[in-house]
Amino acid sequence: MQGQSPTPDGQVSDAVKGNWVDIHAPVWTRPYLRLSRADRPIGTWLLLLPCWWGLTLAMLADQAPRWGDLWIAIACGMGAWLMRGAGCTWNDITDRKIDGSVERTRSRPIPSGAVTVKGAVIWMALQALISFGLLLTFNTAAIAMGILSLLPVAIYPFAKRFTWWPQVFLGLAFNWGAMLAWVAHSGRLEWPAVVLYVAGMAWTLFYDTIYAHQDTEDDALIGVKSTARLFGENSPTWLRRFIVATVSLMALAIIAAVQPVGSILALVLALCAPWAMGWHMTWQLRAFDADNNDRLLALFRLNRDTGLIPLIFLVAALFA
Repeated sequence: MQGQSPTPDGQVSDAVKGNWVDIHAPVWTRPYLRLSRADRPIGTWLLLLPCWWGLTLAMLADQAPRWGDLWIAIACGMGAWLMRGAGCTWNDITDRKIDGSVERTRSRPIPSGAVTVKGAVIWMALQALISFGLLLTFNTAAIAMGILSLLPVAIYPFAKRFTWWPQVFLGLAFNWGAMLAWVAHSGRLEWPAVVLYVAGMAWTLFYDTIYAHQDTEDDALIGVKSTARLFGENSPTWLRRFIVATVSLMALAIIAAVQPVGSILALVLALCAPWAMGWHMTWQLRAFDADNNDRLLALFRLNRDTGLIPLIFLVAALFA
């Protein structure tokens, strides 16, 4: 495919219009902030929300919220922003040749020439080091979990080269916080957190299959694999399966965590979380149009709300 001129001032083509990076950030920082997707905040939300699910469910499981949990929530927020930035930087370093061949991604900082590979590596290391400093404020088990999370993060950019299911590897990386936050609260990993983690993976398969449909034509030309290409016209059927898996697994995690110790009201409120989330995902499925890239991007971004919905009910259950 023929290249095209970068967008004005190095803006990325699929960034949120009028975002703070393009308007308020110092000019010299903009290429690096764009490399971290700071102009596209949805990814930070998708990384953060499983962390808050895991923390809230852990608090429900032992009925012992502590002031330290407030710090865990705040540190997860800062860490999600930093590690999402580091992960995106790593992704763009490894995909720099592919991104230059795809319409939607050729305006990104590395293929457009706004940031050198060396500069990107330094920026990635800086974000990772600050995030590691935050991780060191957690207990030893959580620190170990955090270090282990680097494995799926490192593998994900290469997954599209060897499997039709790269979204599974994205799910492994993006939902790790569900287990990490649970361990940060309780000091140990328990199976409700693992089930919640798998529920998050099903959710990732849902939203990232929608997202990947934007690039199916370019991906086919350059040989990049995705669930969107694998499913093709059967995508609605698979998306429905991912909805069922997300709702069922989240409900199972909640029952296992809350039923032994919580009140009936707390359990009912908590179970409203997957129910409401499932309805929001179903609404997205009804609006799904594989041939409308604007619709696909809008639906993908709506998953911030999809992930916030269960959190509202889980927090409400804490006060039941």
